[in-house]
Amino acid sequence: MVTADAFRDEVLQAARAFKASWTGLARVLTRVRDQALWRSWGFSSFEVYCSKELRIRKATALKLTRSWTFLERHERGWRPDSADAKPAPAFEVVEVLAEAEERRELSERFPRPAAEPAPVEVRLGQLARTARRLAEELRVCRGVPASVRTQADDLAAAVEALALHRTGS
Repeated sequence: MVTADAFRDEVLQAARAFKASWTGLARVLTRVRDQALWRSWGFSSFEVYCSKELRIRKATALKLTRSWTFLERHERGWRPDSADAKPAPAFEVVEVLAEAEERRELSERFPRPAAEPAPVEVRLGQLARTARRLAEELRVCRGVPASVRTQADDLAAAVEALALHRTGS
């Protein structure tokens, strides 16, 4: 009869093996992809090999190989089969980190173009609305001299007129 402690150890071993299993498949799958071994086995592509031979979807194969490549790059000393190996990181964690790194690398390689400045007509319209809001706020604000309120009204009117003139409306 198995003691409770022995069974607990068995459960822990099974959990460790389960967590480490993704790394074993990811490691060999990455080698198959990188060395194009699927060709010599008669498959037309890596994806076809994964689908037909392993019954793994393309997305799953990509996640596994990307995650293994990430581990290789960032945890060079870690090997799942070494005697003193730490438990494998959770697949989901490595997958998220690998995807984030990939996106960062892409955005560094292909930065977004600088936003085009708004056309003068659009910008003048925005400035006219801002000037009008300022004039209205100053009108109701206590302690603001009448001369400042008048200047704000005059400025708003001038910018509005300029915006109307530029748009032809």
